[in-house]
This record gives sequence, C-alpha cells and structure tokens, in this order.
Amino acid sequence: MNRRRVLSWAIALCCSGAAVAQTQGAYPNKPVKFVVAFAPGGPADIIARLLGQRLSDSLSQPVVVENRAGAGGNVASGLVAKAPADGYTLMLNTSSFAVNASLSKNPGFDAEKDFVLASVVASSPNLLVAFPGLKAKTLQEIMSEAKSGKLNYGTAGAGTTPHLTAEYLFKVLGKVDVTHIPFQGAGPALAATMGGQVELASVALPAAVEMVKGGKVRGLAVTSAKRVAAMPEVPTVAESGFPGFEDYTWVGVFAPSKTPPEIVNFLNAEIGKILRTPDFQSKLAGVGFEPVGGTPKEAGDYLKSEITKWSKIIKETGTKVE
Repeated sequence: MNRRRVLSWAIALCCSGAAVAQTQGAYPNKPVKFVVAFAPGGPADIIARLLGQRLSDSLSQPVVVENRAGAGGNVASGLVAKAPADGYTLMLNTSSFAVNASLSKNPGFDAEKDFVLASVVASSPNLLVAFPGLKAKTLQEIMSEAKSGKLNYGTAGAGTTPHLTAEYLFKVLGKVDVTHIPFQGAGPALAATMGGQVELASVALPAAVEMVKGGKVRGLAVTSAKRVAAMPEVPTVAESGFPGFEDYTWVGVFAPSKTPPEIVNFLNAEIGKILRTPDFQSKLAGVGFEPVGGTPKEAGDYLKSEITKWSKIIKETGTKVE
C-alpha cells in the first residue's frame, strides 16, 4: 500500500449516499460512535479525534469518541464484533489488529470473519525513545548496554506493531534481551519513560512527536526509510546500523462484518473526501501521519497481507501474549 499519497478510488461511489438512503433509511440519523482500541494520546485516538470532527460535519451527526483500551486492542475488538451491524458503532484500531490475528489464541472474535475494514485512514513509522537521563544516547549504545545490563521498554500493549518492531529489532537483529513492559496505550508508556519507570519505549511516532520536541523523552531511531520532517534530528533505524529496516503503524476504521455494503461504501467515500483535502493532510503531517485511503476492497486486501506479514514476524521473534 502506497503510504506517500492517498490511493485513487477504483470504484465510483458518487451514488453511495442515495443507495444508503434507499436501503437503510436516512443514514445516519443519529450519532455515530468511534470505539478507540487504545488509551487517549495514541495513534488510534489521534486519528479518531481528527477524523471524527470532520466526519461529524460531513454526516451532519455527532461522532462520539469512546476509548476502550486493553489487551493490545482486543477489548475494543470484542465489543465492536458483537455490536449491531448498522453503521453506528465503528472501531478505530491500528495494525495491532493484524498482529492479534496470529498472536492471540482466543481473542473472542475472528479478525477476518467478524469485521470489514472500511478504510485505512493513515500510517506512520514507529519510534524508539529513551528516558532523557539514560546514559546511552544512540541505538547502538542501547544495544551495547543491553548486553551488559538489564533494560526494559514500554509499549501500548502486547500485539501492537511497535511491540513487534522492538522485539524483532532487539531479539532477532540485535540479539539482546530487553524486557517488554505493556501499557494500555502509547500515552501511558511515554509517561512512564518520561518519569524513568522504564528506560525505553517503542510507539507509533505521532504519540511522541511533541514529547521529543519538548525534550521530555529522547528520540533514538525512527523506522521509516527516511528521516521524518517533524523530527529531522532523529536518525532512522537503518542509519543506526540496521540497513533496510522499515516498519509502519497504520490506523483503520472497522465495522462489524454484517454491516450493509452500502453503508461501508458510503463511509469509505466520505472518509476519502476528507483525506483528499489539503487542510486535513496538513493536520496529519503535523502529527507525523500520512494519508492512505483506498476502496474497501483495497483495504481488505491490505489487511490480509498485513496478517500474513506479522504472523511471520511473530514466529521469528517467538512473541507470546502473557
């Protein structure tokens, strides 16, 4: 999936609103709920609030954001899987959804059968940060310190892509033992790093941009192919001694699988219109995101490829849910 631009819509959806009105009544005719799979301050929450405000204007209905954190996003997924499939309860989740398809043995839902991915909204690289008082200043120095002493790192939870990114980097590439400490969101993980309760954190970049700029945590390395404009002083993982390393976290809007296609297509089209506006793209860039977009079919195909990718990484790292 091209992360540098919004994908062109392959299916004409200009009549989707009329189709929804004909088959479902005047959708939407009441508030729409965004169930966010993580705590406030993380990538899913940031996108939910940015998108929710614009979608509320577009739909002429309030979009209510509700954070239901826990189990690496599985708590929200379990709730939304059982919600009425009427387009009024949607989930904002990250690429951890694709990870959990292999990582969680009994999550209480089927990732591929119980949901439809209406749109991949945006993506962002992951970021490794450190407690400002930590002696090691670079990723290579972190690797050296980890060989002689015990270090730990926080994440938004087991099964998030920043978690798997760090496990692969430390265990497979660096061959060092760094202990994972899961939190219920990127915000709590960063707060613990800022306070020195954990030495490191691996998070999606948008959650940490302002904290790095403010010196509250130290940016060690970003997982994009090139340095990001929001933090040009932070090197890439590839620059830090691991050539070719590249990884991203994405955020998508999910609906229960039995949601009528007319509603899914309608939501996809409305989100697409928002993603194509320069002002919204600017707001995304300001917090380290890039718009993605695409049709529901493209989103579904991408989700399948992500499930395959992360399944392989889980096997390589030996990652298990505690």
